[in-house]
Amino acid sequence: MRNRNQIRRMSKPGLACVWAIAVCLAAMEMPRASAQAAQPAHSVVLDHVVAVVNDQTILASDVDDEIRLAVLDPGQAGLGVFTPRRALDQLISRALIQQQIRQEDVQAAEPAQTEVDARLAEIRRELPACIHQNCASDAGWKAFLAMHSLKPERVESYLRYRVQILHFIELRFRQGIQISPDEIEKYYRETLLPEYAPGDEIPALDKVSSRIEEILLERQVNVLFDGWLANLRKQGDVEVLDPAFEAPAAQAGPGKGGA
Repeated sequence: MRNRNQIRRMSKPGLACVWAIAVCLAAMEMPRASAQAAQPAHSVVLDHVVAVVNDQTILASDVDDEIRLAVLDPGQAGLGVFTPRRALDQLISRALIQQQIRQEDVQAAEPAQTEVDARLAEIRRELPACIHQNCASDAGWKAFLAMHSLKPERVESYLRYRVQILHFIELRFRQGIQISPDEIEKYYRETLLPEYAPGDEIPALDKVSSRIEEILLERQVNVLFDGWLANLRKQGDVEVLDPAFEAPAAQAGPGKGGA
C-alpha cells in the first residue's frame, strides 16, 4: 500500500509537468498558425510609386488618372494614343512646373474661380467628345463623366491647373515679345491665303491681323517655354522607378504635354 501511494503521489507532479509542456508547445504554435492564417495566399499591390520628381512622388494611380483626363483635351487625340508612358512624361513636366510656380509667385498665377467655371462651360459646350452626349445639360455631363470614370471635383482641379499654367506662361514668357507688321503680312500671304480654295471669300488683312499676331505670339512663347522646360528637366532630380516607364515617351515637344 505504501509503495502504491508513493507511486500515485509521484505520478501527479509528473503528469502536471507533461501537461504544462504540452500547453507551452501549443501556445508556441498558435501565433505561427495565426500568422499563417492571416497571410494571404496571393498579395495584391493596390498602388505603387512609379517616379519621383524632386522628392515628389508620382503613383501608378496618378498615371491612370491622367489617361482618363486626356479625353478633356482634343489635342491628345483620344485615349488609345495617350499611352501610360506619355501620361507619366506629362505628369513629370507638370510636377516640375508647379514646383517652379510655387518658388516664383504662386499668387500671381492663381486663376479666379470665374475663369475655371468659364473653361468648364466651354468644354461642356464645345468638346468634340461631348457633342453626341449633350454635355451642356447636367444629365449629359453626368453621363459623360461616368463613362470616363471621372469625378466633377477632379475635372475642376485639372482645369484649374491648366488655367494656372496659362497665367504663368503669360507672366514669364510673353512680356516683351513684339510682332512686327511685316511678320503679320508674311503669315497672311504665305500661310493663310493658301488655305482658301479658288472662289472662297478671303478676309482682308486688317480683319485678321489681330488673330495672326496672336498665333505668332503663341509660336514664340512656345519656343521659349519648351526650352525653359527642357532645361528644368535637366536640372531637376527626376527618377523613374518602374521599369515599364523607363523609356521616354515620344513627344511633339516638352511643353506640349506640360501645358
